[in-house]
Amino acid sequence: MGKKIKRPPMFSLPTTNEKIEKFINYLMKDWKKSIARKIFYNMLEEIKKAGHINPIVVWEQAIENASPQVKVVSKRIWWAVYQIPVEVPAKKRFFYASKWIIEAARSKKWKPMYKKLAEEVLAAYSNQGAAVKKKEDTHKMAEANKAFAYLAKYVR
Repeated sequence: MGKKIKRPPMFSLPTTNEKIEKFINYLMKDWKKSIARKIFYNMLEEIKKAGHINPIVVWEQAIENASPQVKVVSKRIWWAVYQIPVEVPAKKRFFYASKWIIEAARSKKWKPMYKKLAEEVLAAYSNQGAAVKKKEDTHKMAEANKAFAYLAKYVR
């Protein structure tokens, strides 16, 4: 019989859902899921310390604020390359928002990952930060290329 592992008390979630598991998988590096879980739970603790009662709601709102509605796809038609605005499906919205928030957190230096991630989530919660700026840039590019929307039928 093996030794029983004593685990430190962590922030306990009443239930976990598919979005949380997906986010943890996006956060994971080198197949270290337990480390990604610790980072996520410590991030929730950090958000709670910042004065928010329910950190899950803050995280979900931050994801919603950073998720793009449209994106731009390059398509070559004969000799010209067009930037065609296309609507983003719901699952891809979550992917892009998560990716941009995690990228923005990883680009910061000199702090533990959970603190950087908490700062970025709080910034996205208040419609600021690098992830929301990336979303706005994507929307501006789609708006600028709105004239090519009729070519969306050629995009798969």
